[in-house]
This record gives sequence, C-alpha cells and structure tokens, in this order.
Amino acid sequence: MKEADLKIILCGDSAVGKSKLVERFLLDDYSPRTLSTYALTLFRHNTELDGKTWAIDFWDTAGQEQFDKLHASYYFQANAAILAFDVTRKVTYKNLETWFKEVRHYCPDIPIICVANKIDVEPSMAKKKFNFPAQNNMPFYFTSSSDGTNVVRVFQEAIQLAIKNKEHPPDEVMAEIYNLLRESEDQAGDADVEQAGFDQ
Repeated sequence: MKEADLKIILCGDSAVGKSKLVERFLLDDYSPRTLSTYALTLFRHNTELDGKTWAIDFWDTAGQEQFDKLHASYYFQANAAILAFDVTRKVTYKNLETWFKEVRHYCPDIPIICVANKIDVEPSMAKKKFNFPAQNNMPFYFTSSSDGTNVVRVFQEAIQLAIKNKEHPPDEVMAEIYNLLRESEDQAGDADVEQAGFDQ
C-alpha cells in the first residue's frame, strides 16, 4: 500500500465511538458489537476531489487511549483531527481539555473538529449548548454512528480541512474554520438553552 497523502487522527476517551464513526463513514454499516484491542487501527480511504485522487489514512487509537498518553508517532504529520466525546457520559466531555492540549502539543496548527457522539441515545442533548468547542474555535457537530447523523458531513469536512492544511498556510485553514463556525451558529438558531450540566 502506498504512503497516504493525508493523515487524519481520531482522539477522545475509550468507548466514545471513534471506531464506529469511521466504520460508518467508510462502510455505511453499523454493528453494535465492540471489540477492544490495544493495536493501532488504520483505515485507508481513497477519494477524488477537484479531479485529484487522495489516499487518506484515518488513525484510530483502538484502545491505546487507556494509557496515559498516546505515542508521539500517533500525531506525527497529522493533517487534521476529529475530537469526540459521548453525550451519555459527562466525564468524556470533561476530558476534552486534556485531549485538546495533547493534540496541540504535537500538532499546534492542524484543524480540529469536535463531535458529540451517540446523539441517537440522548436526542435532547442536541438542544444543549457546549462551550468547549466554541471557546477553542472548533467546528462542532452532533453525530451518531448508529443512525448516521452528520457522520459523512464530519468526515468530508475533515478531509477538506486536511487538504487545506497540507496545501495552504495555517492562517488560511483557520479562516475556513471560522467560516464553518459561522455556518454552525446560523444553523443553531435559537437552540441555546440552559446548559446540559456538562459545562459545570
């Protein structure tokens, strides 16, 4: 297999559904069965954008997040990151700060998309406001690997931002992120109700 053109990493606590999100995007299929492993999992995806074919590797921690820190090689030459938490487990939201600091330590300039996963289990959480993504200038989406909510959109945007990160200076990528944030705010409308307790 040839070397990938792009590397997109998935970060977040164990069992927030990172592997299932990738599988849903790549296979459009979902199985509730979970297999724990300590080996790094790579998912290869080939896509064509603007007449050019890109070979993309999605790196999944696959259990390694149970250790204190991921190896530096996990972050090496990453072009974008998807940072996920589980809306049914408050601790996974609180731990986003730790994950964010670690990503920024190794990858100070890559774009990061934040996703609130398993929204199919707690649909009411989609009405809540989460401060962490906004405070750190991250596009933010509610997702579900079970019913497919926003999965394709998140990965397509991650790919587009990864390409911009590789081909253009970081400032241009940040400009695109701000555009996405503005679009997200427009779509949110009047959904800003009281906190879910996650930000307390």
